[in-house]
Amino acid sequence: MKSWQIVRLVAGTFILVSLALGIEGSPIFVSPWWLAFTAFVGANLLQSALTKWCMMETILRKLGVESGC
Repeated sequence: MKSWQIVRLVAGTFILVSLALGIEGSPIFVSPWWLAFTAFVGANLLQSALTKWCMMETILRKLGVESGC
């Protein structure tokens, strides 16, 4: 997988898991504060779209993951 694919995979997973943990109707509900994590991931996605820079992608490239297009 390319670094941009891993970033999207991780972001999507984080969003779905934090929603499951933060919404009261969920069978694995823990606390509504998990929705703050959902907002954090969304804000980072917005920031990376506007600035064309993503810290996780930079870290993945330094770990040797291919960047690709």
